[in-house]
Amino acid sequence: MDLAEAEHAAERFLAALGVDTDEESLRETPRRMAHAYAEMLSPRPFELTTFPNDEGYDELVLVRSIPLRSICEHHLLPFTGLAHVGYLPGKRIVGLSKLARVVEHFACRPQVQERLTRQVAGWLHDQLDPEGVGVVIEADHTCMTLRGVQAPGSRTLTSTLLGTLRDDARARAEFFALTGLPK
Repeated sequence: MDLAEAEHAAERFLAALGVDTDEESLRETPRRMAHAYAEMLSPRPFELTTFPNDEGYDELVLVRSIPLRSICEHHLLPFTGLAHVGYLPGKRIVGLSKLARVVEHFACRPQVQERLTRQVAGWLHDQLDPEGVGVVIEADHTCMTLRGVQAPGSRTLTSTLLGTLRDDARARAEFFALTGLPK
């Protein structure tokens, strides 16, 4: 990342929109803007921690209400919400905090919610080789609530189910019941 260039570009962008950054209260805005976007677009590094499933645990593991924030790739405005991530273990189980880290990792880039949901599920499926994976994301998109249609209070829900959670109606129903969402 080139923060100096990002700051310069932010200053030019604001000037093009008629914002006078020479005013005292706006003087540091280009720098703050560049740093804010750099922070939102930089995931923290992590390593996936897995453990042998020595107990043979074969029931759903679900972490609900993982906070997420991302940037809409169409307008570069934030969207925020919650992710519900679950899996049916195979030979390995995952450190639970890593489920939140995976969400953060894929959310820290210009994104669309549909792709984000799929990326989280696909990555976990590829890394863990579980019996099934389920991801539901519910989010508020400021590109929809602050501009355009201006529909405050609207929420977008997306889901991706893989393996047994997709193919087995009972497992699917359990996943949606535990997320608190309708089947």
